[in-house]
Amino acid sequence: MITKWWRMKGDGGSAAIEAAILAPPLLALIGLAIVGGRIQVAGGAIEAAAHDAARAASISRTAGQAQADARAAAAATLSQQGLHCATLTVVVDTSGFSVPVGQPATVGVAITCVVDFSDLVADGLPGSKTLNASFVSALDTFRTRS
Repeated sequence: MITKWWRMKGDGGSAAIEAAILAPPLLALIGLAIVGGRIQVAGGAIEAAAHDAARAASISRTAGQAQADARAAAAATLSQQGLHCATLTVVVDTSGFSVPVGQPATVGVAITCVVDFSDLVADGLPGSKTLNASFVSALDTFRTRS
C-alpha cells in the first residue's frame, strides 16, 4: 500500500510540466507556418500582378501609356488579392516600343514588394520580406507603336 501511495504522489503535475516544455516550440512552429503561408500567398499575388501589368503594358499604344497602365494593373491586382505592400516598386521596360513595326518586340515588368509582418509580432519572426516577380509580354508585331 505504501508503494501505491508513492507512485500516485510522484505522478502529480507531470502533464503541466510537459505542457510548459512543449508549448513554446509548438507555438513557434505554428508562427513559422503562418509566416510561410503568408509569404507563399503574397508571392502568388505578386506573380499575378506582374503578369497582369505586363499584359496591360503590351496592349498600350505608347510607351508612356504602357508605364501608366502597368502600374495601375499591378496595383489593382494586388488590391484584389488583398495584399498591401509596405513599399511597391513597378519597373516597366518599354524599350520594345522603339523596335520598328514588323519586328518582334516585348515589354517587361518587374515588381518588388516589401510584405510587412508587423501584425505577427513575435521574437524570431521576420518583420518583413522583400518579394520580386517579373514577366515579359510580346507586343503585337504589326501594330503601330509610339
